[in-house]
Amino acid sequence: MVLYGLGKPKDLDTLKLQAIGGTVQAALTSSGETACAILLDGLTDCSLGDASVAANLAFGARLRSYRFDRYLTKEKKEDKPSLKKFTVHTGDVKGAKHTFETLDKIADGVFLTRDLVSEPANVLYPESFAKRCLSLTELGVEVQVLDEKQMKKLGMGALLGVAQGSENKPRLVVLRWNGAKDKDAKPLAFIGKGVCFDSGGISIKPSAGMEDMKWDMGGAGVVTGLMTVLAGRKAKVNAIGVLGLVENMPSGAAQRPGDIVTSLSGQTIEVLNTDAEGRLVLADALWYAKETFQPEVMIDLATLTGAIIICLGGEYAGLFSNDDALATRLSLAGKAVGEELWRMPMGPAYDKQLNSQAADMKNIGGREGGSITAAQFLKRFVGEVKWAHLDIAGVTWSKSDSPTVPKGGTAFGVRLLDRYVAEHWEK
Repeated sequence: MVLYGLGKPKDLDTLKLQAIGGTVQAALTSSGETACAILLDGLTDCSLGDASVAANLAFGARLRSYRFDRYLTKEKKEDKPSLKKFTVHTGDVKGAKHTFETLDKIADGVFLTRDLVSEPANVLYPESFAKRCLSLTELGVEVQVLDEKQMKKLGMGALLGVAQGSENKPRLVVLRWNGAKDKDAKPLAFIGKGVCFDSGGISIKPSAGMEDMKWDMGGAGVVTGLMTVLAGRKAKVNAIGVLGLVENMPSGAAQRPGDIVTSLSGQTIEVLNTDAEGRLVLADALWYAKETFQPEVMIDLATLTGAIIICLGGEYAGLFSNDDALATRLSLAGKAVGEELWRMPMGPAYDKQLNSQAADMKNIGGREGGSITAAQFLKRFVGEVKWAHLDIAGVTWSKSDSPTVPKGGTAFGVRLLDRYVAEHWEK
């Protein structure tokens, strides 16, 4: 028997309940016990109903139960999770099951994203990532995959320049969910950076820690997980996901510092640092989303800069936007699910750092304010569309456990964006 003090019932909210469920799951997962049953007592002053309390406890437990172990072939039995069943007793079984159905679909998307982010780069590369996306058709998502030849014909010189040094050829994946009553309503567009491995290219990274660059496709992973959630719970919204999938590798064919590429928008870019590659991928992906789908809103996610980690650490993602209302809504959604954002400044003083004498712009600014100049670069490819950029470099991978997130891939952004969609686009 385990006794867990909940504190004052009036202070309980969904996040605290999820954390409790995750903590219990973690404590018992390798205890030798195979089943756990939770009985809640004394919650008369709780503002949440019995159904919500039970469902959120179970949701927290499921989130914490995630484990990426597919390559462990010699793990001892005592090291494997023993807990197989997690039951929460409640006076409102029907209501709890109904509430948990939606939360369970969210967990499915979270787990998919964690899987994608955790895979090694020899397994998950642009072509294999694109093939995994085809499984979303089972949920009713339309999937389109553009290959190198098609992208070249369109004129995606920025994205293709990043990819040209790798033997693994690039892909652009378009995921489409039409769940709104008005199928012709303008969609929301979510764009993900999908650099499946980032060596830095010719501007090569130091060897220490380079193995972490398998998860430089975290933004694309989040978009894939989000589209899985929206389709899984039959969200009443039209949504587009665009994934720019590449590898950034050094070779005799690789892009060189000083090269000038022409983006899909027609704007030219002087590439001064080949390790500032994610913004080049997003430049063409953003423009493609804008021109092809005429979205109401565009939100991109990317493990874009080390500078945002220096600024915010691993507690917040950086938020950049050209629209105050959008930024506020995203911030509140993040706070509600425990995936917090911190809005960063933008402006002409930062933008002018990108001016180039040889092209329309260069791909880096000065050393100071690196995450801001990266966002200013992206802003040049969104036009007048309401847009937000989430720099998730510091929150995509965790080196320690938290109540609902075991160490490893976090899937930060899936729950946040699902909450944003549910609160503001499904009324």
